[in-house]
Formats: sequence, C-alpha cells, structure tokens
Amino acid sequence: MPGPSPATPPDPNATLSRRQQALRALWVALGGISLLLGVIGIFLPVLPTTPFVLLAAACFARGSQRFHEWLLGHPRFGPLVSDWQRHRSIPFKAKCLALSMMWVSMGTTAWMLRGRPLASAALLACAVGVSVWMVRLPTRPAEGGKS
Repeated sequence: MPGPSPATPPDPNATLSRRQQALRALWVALGGISLLLGVIGIFLPVLPTTPFVLLAAACFARGSQRFHEWLLGHPRFGPLVSDWQRHRSIPFKAKCLALSMMWVSMGTTAWMLRGRPLASAALLACAVGVSVWMVRLPTRPAEGGKS
C-alpha cells in the first residue's frame, strides 16, 4: 500500500477575494506595461529604461511573486533591480550618464520639432521633470571610494 502522497502546497490565490485577485491582476498588468516601456526605452533614447524597469519590479512585487522573482533573476534587468532594492540610490556615474544622454536626445528631438512649439515645450517639460526627480534621488559614491 503506497504511503501518503506529499501534500501539494496551497494555492495562494485560492484564499483571496475577487477584489484582491483583481488588484493583483492589475498590478501584474501595470508591471507588464512598465516592463514593455522599459524594453522599448532600450531602443528609443527619449524613453528612459531604468524608471520603467524599477516600476515594473514594484508592481510585480505587489501582484506576483513569481514575476518579481523572474525579473530579479533576469540577466539584464535583475542586477539593476536588486541594486536599487539593496541601496535605494543611483551611482554617481550612472546618474550623470543618464542625465546627459536624456538631455542630448530630448534637446535634439525638441530642436527637430521646432516647428511645433507646443510639442517641443511638452518634451522639454518632461525632461525637466525627470531631471528634477533624478537629481533628488540619493547618489551613491563610486565603489571603493573613487569618484
């Protein structure tokens, strides 16, 4: 006679109410959209990658442990997310590089849109907003005490 079968782990979603399941699905959907925007940002210089990947990680952490762990284990995005979670700061060189690349691409795009002043102004306003946000983030000195 065979022994008792190993107990299957309970489904964490089985005890959730419909509202909680809907909220988790919303978090996962927002995380997926954020991650997609981050991937697009790899190829489009006017769209920043890092904030969208970090937003995706935050959404996945609230919606799906499996997706959050997948993102942490991803070879390209995982180190970025775990570094942010560990230090809650951006290395000085990374901050300078991000700001300079953003302003070069946004400035060039705004100049190309100079026939559309409203579009140029909106683009530059976004660049100012992102710059203020990024400058206010904590800056971590370079590893080993070097700047």
